[in-house]
Amino acid sequence: MAKAPNKPEAPAGDAPPKKSGKMLMIIIIVVVVLLIVVAGAIGALILLKKGGGEAADHADAPAAVTPSTAVDLSHPPVFAELDAFTVNLRREEGDHYLQAILALRVTDQKTADALKGFMPEIRHRINLLLSSKLPSEVQTIEGREALALEILDQVNSALGFPPPPPGQRSAVATPVQAVLFNSFIIQ
Repeated sequence: MAKAPNKPEAPAGDAPPKKSGKMLMIIIIVVVVLLIVVAGAIGALILLKKGGGEAADHADAPAAVTPSTAVDLSHPPVFAELDAFTVNLRREEGDHYLQAILALRVTDQKTADALKGFMPEIRHRINLLLSSKLPSEVQTIEGREALALEILDQVNSALGFPPPPPGQRSAVATPVQAVLFNSFIIQ
C-alpha cells in the first residue's frame, strides 16, 4: 500500500500570532488607565481637603478674615489684647452705643510688642471707624465680619501696610492677621 504523502511542515516563522499576546497588551493598557484615573481622583481629594478648591471662590468673602494657611502647633498664635472701646453709634432711631473688646492676631511676639508704640494711632482709627457705623450695619454677623476687615485694614495701615487690593486679601502678608471680637454689645 502506498503511503500517504507526509504533510510538509510549516516553517516556524509562518505560525499564526497567538491571541494571548494581544489580550495581555489590552489588560496592561486598561490597568495603566485605571491607575491614572485613581491617582487623579486622589490628587483632587487632597487638594479639596486642604481648601485649595475654594480659595478663588471666597477671596472677597468675609470669611477671609482669617488666612487659609494651616496652624503650626509648634508655634502657637500670638494675640494682642486691646482695651475696651465704648463709642456712640451714628443716630438711626435713637441713641445707641457700642462696647467692643478686641484682640488682634499678629505674626509674632515682636509684632505684638511693637503694637504698643502705635497704640494711640490704632485706638484713634478704631474709635473713628466704630463711631461711623449705624446700629443696623453691625447687628448682623456679616456686618461684624465686614467691620473686622475694616479694622484689620486700619490697624495694618497705621503700621505702614496699605490695604490689599480687592480679591487678594489672603495673598498679602501683613503683621496683623485677624481682628477678633471678645465682646460686642450694642445698646
